[in-house]
Amino acid sequence: MRRFPTLSEALRRVFGRKVWKIPLDAGFSCPNRDGSRSRRGCSFCNERGSGTGLAASGLSLRAQWDLWRDRLAKSRGADRFLAYLQSFSNTYGPPERLAAVLDELRGLPGLAGICVGTRPDCLDGGKIALLAGLGLPWIQVDLGLQSADPATLTRINRGHDPACFARATAAAASAGLLVCGHLMAGLPGEGREAFLAGVDFLNALPVAGIKLHNTLVLKGTELAKDWEAGEYEPPALEEYAAWVAEAVDRLRPDIVVQRLCADPAPGELLAPAWASDKAGVLAAIRGGLAARGFAVDTRETGGRHA
Repeated sequence: MRRFPTLSEALRRVFGRKVWKIPLDAGFSCPNRDGSRSRRGCSFCNERGSGTGLAASGLSLRAQWDLWRDRLAKSRGADRFLAYLQSFSNTYGPPERLAAVLDELRGLPGLAGICVGTRPDCLDGGKIALLAGLGLPWIQVDLGLQSADPATLTRINRGHDPACFARATAAAASAGLLVCGHLMAGLPGEGREAFLAGVDFLNALPVAGIKLHNTLVLKGTELAKDWEAGEYEPPALEEYAAWVAEAVDRLRPDIVVQRLCADPAPGELLAPAWASDKAGVLAAIRGGLAARGFAVDTRETGGRHA
């Protein structure tokens, strides 16, 4: 049976031990929501920005870190962590803002590395240099591509094109950063072929990892309006599982598969109903992978829609 590289395995190679990821909300915004590009946001994104929303509740980064660190220490015996700046676009705004946040992260107890979620049009040379200057053994930039089709990116109000993603990926990788590309299946107007074209697009770039996402219809999004009007229907579970298995089979063997599906936060999902059954989704994907000759433990490759 074949295997593909997972994040857990990649982290063990670097650190020689299990490392856990802690999601953090630094209170950043997004040019697609504050009026710089748009106020509508991407059609699939809600007001939480695919994160925890903890910054709005007044919790500092250190307080958020301690909350999750204590919880993981008690339940899993964890003591080494990646700080994942997850909510919205964490390199958006002046470089001084990013520098201040990174300085705050440096002193977190048990910090092993960082992952920074952002948009390709919010990542320039100066911010790449700030990230590279951290000197940590694991510095990852999570970049949302979502689709390699320019028409789809326009349709979902993404606000950048595939070429922008390619430029940002090349610049970040050349500075020694690990780039994890995010790709969505079942976006409006897309099916299997468009999704796999996105895989091919990422294969041709210096990405170190990939996160695959099923498109979720969440409350409070533009996509929800389309779904309620009968103008959009997400793929069936069987379709998504088959597409993911084919995507993994198609990936370069060095690309670390960090996520096979997304799961919604409690209370925000409208459709598809199957996305609320994470165990069932992973079982379906496992079956599709097994049919292609893969042996895989999918327990560590599910996750939020980040």
